[in-house]
Amino acid sequence: MKSYISLIILMCVSFQLKASFELPGSGTVVYPSGLKQEFSFGFKWDKQNKLFTIGDEQYPMDQMPDSYSIALTLAGDDQAVFVQEFANGYISEFEWRLGPHVIKLEKKRLEYPVRGDYILWIDQYNYFLKNGNPSVKIVFNKDGINYIIPSGITKDNGRRR
Repeated sequence: MKSYISLIILMCVSFQLKASFELPGSGTVVYPSGLKQEFSFGFKWDKQNKLFTIGDEQYPMDQMPDSYSIALTLAGDDQAVFVQEFANGYISEFEWRLGPHVIKLEKKRLEYPVRGDYILWIDQYNYFLKNGNPSVKIVFNKDGINYIIPSGITKDNGRRR
């Protein structure tokens, strides 16, 4: 009987640990002046204490949120982008490593015009901006990221790096 109770306790602790996750995030922004600056921005779900961490801030929650969206707001002339989570002003580019994923916005003049000359990379797939306020939605599951989906973009025929 004693080993049976120990097994139940172990299973509960294991489930509790699996239901929590930590997604460290770090990256670099490039300002229009060319200045590069590092940032950190990740997520953590602590099921036991019912705390969800977004960047440096912790929020008490009864359950883990389904998702979090990062908004990219283009300046009026489409030559710079504001991302509230990464910088205090407009930037030209960023690269964000979130757990095993890489999300990157790069400015590159192509043979054909694309909005703002921007290419948005999510892992190995690239996209072009379609409107002035695209976003990247991080959808969570109990282990961390279930998937990442952009909106306000158009896919570049599935080109890979």
